[in-house]
Amino acid sequence: MAEEFDLDTADMTRRMDGTLANLRTEFGSLRTGRASASMLEPVMVDAYGSPTPINQVGTVNVPEPRMVTVNVWDKGLVSKVEKAIRESGLGINPQLNGTIIMLPIPELNEERRKDLTKVAGQYAEGARVAIRNIRRDGMDKIKKADGLAEDEAKMWESEVQDMTDAYIKKVDQALDDKQAEIMQV
Repeated sequence: MAEEFDLDTADMTRRMDGTLANLRTEFGSLRTGRASASMLEPVMVDAYGSPTPINQVGTVNVPEPRMVTVNVWDKGLVSKVEKAIRESGLGINPQLNGTIIMLPIPELNEERRKDLTKVAGQYAEGARVAIRNIRRDGMDKIKKADGLAEDEAKMWESEVQDMTDAYIKKVDQALDDKQAEIMQV
């Protein structure tokens, strides 16, 4: 008698949820004309000999809708934090005030908005590829299962495909929402 096949759909769901969470983090780093502390998350500072996230060398605040401040704890790192922000590609010009770095968020012009929607699209495509890779892993496990009846294999494949379609739809919805937010004036 063949042993019972049970695909670990909980693991696949967890991995697909992780992909969605990663996509939302990437979307959070895209500047939309409004100040957000999450826009500094990908910025790394060369602190104490290793790349360190900004939120581990200072306090990131959003005191007003078009301003982000970074209160750097170590005076010796202020210039390194300022340099990291300048070189991050965020298009923000830091202003120093002692150990506080102020980041005024300028209005986005139409061209920059279109560029950001393209970047958002690239992030979403990366998430779709990751989800398809998870689907491929599941399909491979089904194909390699010993003694699995053809109709049972079709049922599992259908379940994996349904799960994949649902997550691709979530990625597309997140992309539509982010693009609408970017294009909003």
